[in-house]
Amino acid sequence: MSIIVKTEKEIEAMRRGGQELARIMGEIEKKIVPGENTHEIDKLARELVFEIEGIAVFEGYGDRDNPYPGAVCTSINSEIVHGIPSKDRVLKSGDIVKIDIGMKYEGMITDMSRTFPCGKIAPNAYKLLKVTKESLEQGISKIKAGAKLSEYSIAVDGYVRSHGFSAVRELVGHGVGRELHEDPQIPNFKSNEKDIILKEGMTLALEPMINEGTRYIKLMEDGWTYVTKDGKLSAHFEDTVVVTRNGCEILTR
Repeated sequence: MSIIVKTEKEIEAMRRGGQELARIMGEIEKKIVPGENTHEIDKLARELVFEIEGIAVFEGYGDRDNPYPGAVCTSINSEIVHGIPSKDRVLKSGDIVKIDIGMKYEGMITDMSRTFPCGKIAPNAYKLLKVTKESLEQGISKIKAGAKLSEYSIAVDGYVRSHGFSAVRELVGHGVGRELHEDPQIPNFKSNEKDIILKEGMTLALEPMINEGTRYIKLMEDGWTYVTKDGKLSAHFEDTVVVTRNGCEILTR
């Protein structure tokens, strides 16, 4: 495993890129309304990234025979991640919509995700969104130079378990910066993998993927979209952070 500690120049580029990405996410949020289709959301995201001379790094990612076709992932309700934008996917009131976007800006990549309510959502959906967002905050509070990465994982898992929810295990967070996916892998649950001591200058994409029901998932026939096996809801929040001496700086806000 080779974890890349970023230079101050690289971190500054990620800082600028992360702020732009957060602004773009704010514009996308305005499109999460009943009657909108996910193709139009993807189109807007692509245009906003292009306007600032960024690169939407999800588009074309993956296997040469089945590259990801969108600028953003648009996952609805029981879809956990990697939902493919489509004119046929029309949002309706009560949906919860996950938007995941990664962008290269000034040569460096930041990655973030939010789960948005579409119209009025059910109380159970609202609770899932709230707890997933709070679990990310719980995890972020454990990130600092000298801390163990497992402290993040245990904090997230313990928090969602205490509210009756489940952290997905097959999908995890990751290092990010020079590439979209770098070491280390960052589970949202207590893992038996060798622990890592965090160092100042590491840049991490922290992303709890939390299910309303069991943790079990399945991959759909499109080869990209993961869904909950029991058909219940899933939520996803993600931020890119840089480890600092006394904590971490959130770059995507």
